[in-house]
Amino acid sequence: MSLLTILTEWILPFLVAIGILIAVHEWGHYRMAVACGVKVLRFSIGFGTPIARFKPKKQRPGQDTEFVISLIPIGGYVKMLDGREGEVPEDERHLAFDAQPLKSRALIVAAGPVANLVLAVLLYAAVQWIGVQEPRAILSMPVAESLAAKAGLQSGDTVQRAALAGDELQPVASFERLHWILVRGVLGKQDVTLEVARAPDERLMEVTLPTSGLDARKADERLFRAVGIVFPFSRAEIGDVAPDGAAARAGLRTGDLVLDVDGVPIRDGWQLYDMIRAAGAHGQPLRANWQIERDGHTLTLKVQPDLYENEGLRVGRIGAVVWGKPAMVKVQQGVFNGLATGARQAWEVSTLSLRLLAKMVTGGFSVKNLSGPIAIADLAGRAAHMGLTYFIGLLAFISVSLGVFNLLPVPVLDGGQLFYFLWEAVTGKPVTGAWAERLQYVGLSLLLAIMAIAMYNDISTRWPF
Repeated sequence: MSLLTILTEWILPFLVAIGILIAVHEWGHYRMAVACGVKVLRFSIGFGTPIARFKPKKQRPGQDTEFVISLIPIGGYVKMLDGREGEVPEDERHLAFDAQPLKSRALIVAAGPVANLVLAVLLYAAVQWIGVQEPRAILSMPVAESLAAKAGLQSGDTVQRAALAGDELQPVASFERLHWILVRGVLGKQDVTLEVARAPDERLMEVTLPTSGLDARKADERLFRAVGIVFPFSRAEIGDVAPDGAAARAGLRTGDLVLDVDGVPIRDGWQLYDMIRAAGAHGQPLRANWQIERDGHTLTLKVQPDLYENEGLRVGRIGAVVWGKPAMVKVQQGVFNGLATGARQAWEVSTLSLRLLAKMVTGGFSVKNLSGPIAIADLAGRAAHMGLTYFIGLLAFISVSLGVFNLLPVPVLDGGQLFYFLWEAVTGKPVTGAWAERLQYVGLSLLLAIMAIAMYNDISTRWPF
């Protein structure tokens, strides 16, 4: 991977994403401070040595704010006039943060995370307003022995509506929406009910997937294979063929439609893909008879997948794409419906994030699922490559996560400050300086530990170099 590729596909999208989210977060603190009559000395995006700075000639009454972009881009701060951090001139005492009533101080601190949550609502809504092409909620062949297979779901079934246990069935606009409902069910320990239309007569049937019984401590590929709904339906059509792979050696060509393998009818591309992978589970894959359709004629070819090691597992590969493009639908909504959908998505991500954090503390969810800046950079690069709406959707997701995380009652985070204010409201006395200092060290240690775990997970699973 070249340095230019890393810069354009990883670092640049990452810096754009993080820069926007940090700027909005700090803007929330800044605007609320100005509204509450607190003097803001510096608004900084990043930490460390300033690399760009300016001070507007026209400032709001009582303000003399310097705006700065600093060298270390992960983070930012709003520095306010504060008697706890130095002497404050008597004529400006009323402009100091610590001189404000408790309500104003709490509003200023809460405004940063709230700004991120509001941004997420608007970004999710923007995706709906712009519209995005997504696969239709048509199922491919369920994984053998999975919840979907045991429930009787079949290749070609179309999910019309879905809901978590106890909720009202809602229309499913696309496979992405279906997948999100399944994710919430698995990670939230709730069953999922699906209303399915079965071809060819579109007969409706209702099935319940007992996702609450799955062990969701680690959200990986095996967990969602246990659910059984992994990819949308697509024809088992051969795509690009590598010149040195098993597919090329067998004579497969782009556009070939696979009808059956050793007498087993092939319903869709995912079924064929899973069958090829499974062929290597017990050693060198055996040669199989593939019946294909090419230019209106039926042919039989002998295909022997190659054996590969993948994360400790033996899998078969043929060196070719084995599915066509799924049926797509444009998901788009008007202003008010899009805004309502944005609010609902932000709420769903927020509540699920809090549940998972709670489970992580109690051991019900593995810390191996924590992600750090490398994972974010990877996702930002992929989303930017996929298109504007996908990048906006990723920004919305990270913005929710940033808002929720900052509201946690951990010293050094905004939520920790709000917890101090709660103590002050209940007891009538602020947290003493000595206690605040001790708790800062505890909070900083906890934050560094979380960052270290996230970085280790990033490096061990997706180090790009």
